[in-house]
Amino acid sequence: MKLRRLIILGGPVLIILGVVVYVSIRSLFLPEYGAILVEYPDSLKPPLVIIREYGLPVDSFTIHKGIIRKNQSLSDLLLEYGVSGKDIHEIAANHNNVFDFRKIRYGKPYKVFCTRDTSETVQYFVYEHSPVEYILVGLKDSIIVSRSEKEVTISEHRAGGSIHSSLWMTMKENNLDPMMAIELSEIYAWNIDFFGIQEGDKFKVIYDQHYVDTLYIGLGEMHGACFYHAGKEFYAIPFEQDSVLTFFDQDGNSLHRAFLKAPLRYSRISSRYSYSRMHPILKIRRPHLGVDYTAPYGTPVHAIGDGKIIEKSYKKADGYMVKIRHNSVYTTAYLHLSDYGKKIQTGTYVKQGDVIGYVGSTGLSTGPHLDFRFYKNGSPVDPLKVDAPPVEPVKEENMAQFDSVKTLVMFYLDQIQIQDSTVTDT
Repeated sequence: MKLRRLIILGGPVLIILGVVVYVSIRSLFLPEYGAILVEYPDSLKPPLVIIREYGLPVDSFTIHKGIIRKNQSLSDLLLEYGVSGKDIHEIAANHNNVFDFRKIRYGKPYKVFCTRDTSETVQYFVYEHSPVEYILVGLKDSIIVSRSEKEVTISEHRAGGSIHSSLWMTMKENNLDPMMAIELSEIYAWNIDFFGIQEGDKFKVIYDQHYVDTLYIGLGEMHGACFYHAGKEFYAIPFEQDSVLTFFDQDGNSLHRAFLKAPLRYSRISSRYSYSRMHPILKIRRPHLGVDYTAPYGTPVHAIGDGKIIEKSYKKADGYMVKIRHNSVYTTAYLHLSDYGKKIQTGTYVKQGDVIGYVGSTGLSTGPHLDFRFYKNGSPVDPLKVDAPPVEPVKEENMAQFDSVKTLVMFYLDQIQIQDSTVTDT
């Protein structure tokens, strides 16, 4: 009875209290009650989100975007936005240790950050040198030039496919980066002739993709691969040994075969790889895309690696020369020979160290020497800078660690499902 009486008596009290609370709360929010809005404690306030690009708060500027036009210079560009000739000169003349603005390139994007008023005074200029690297020029109180990189996001992917044409076309037709074909051809350069891959050959690969924001900018590291060719499985397990990362097969043997350091046993370098060398006979500057080794007339010239002779000829400038294709990636050429080695014919195969010719002075030459040239994927490269990974297998003391890496890589490769006509990518 007492409880019931309490409830009956308490009912009106609760109703009155509720009205008071309602009016009080309403008075906090409704202007007709002459009240101000409630101020939340700092701990309850939503965070203020400031959107930045190149470290600059974008809401603080009027931003103009553009693409470098053909033959457009930095001066041409900035004058259009009202930057003074004096400031442009200071940017170009006093900050070329950061970036040489004569090297801005047609088709590259840029952005101009201006004040948000009618004057639109330029505050910052940004030139995107690459998808990752950019040059920031500050033009506020003083001129500041800096070179920075955007944050790159890395994501791991796995793919596998069956080849019906070329490896390059297989990648392209299935929306994979065709550059992966080049990566695989370099990994397997000594094991698989990619000029001779057949329909039905298969591959599996674990690799990284690099992004800036949501923009794909290219392949990253290769974390493992398997190629099915001529009825065999060729695994590629990345492993670092002696501070060098290279690829090994499942037994711990290196997939790479090193070249000889030089095609001559005894010689000295008389001229290096250069894009502008004074020609000793023509007396003009032009590229010399090889290395000259001076040696006595008749010194034996050796093949730096196994391969097939694809050219044996005489040319006016090169004299007697031999060109060897070592695999689908690397080719070497030997110029100004006096004579050829025994049984050296186009189409024949040679082993590393075989004598393919003798030092001479044929063609445009001032004396006995060998002009040695090195090509990677058809393009000349400096023979002295070619990276030749070690050929030794995984060392015994590293084998336990290698086995752990191998087991994990092979497990994930074996999980990749290959369909007949498509490439899987996860």
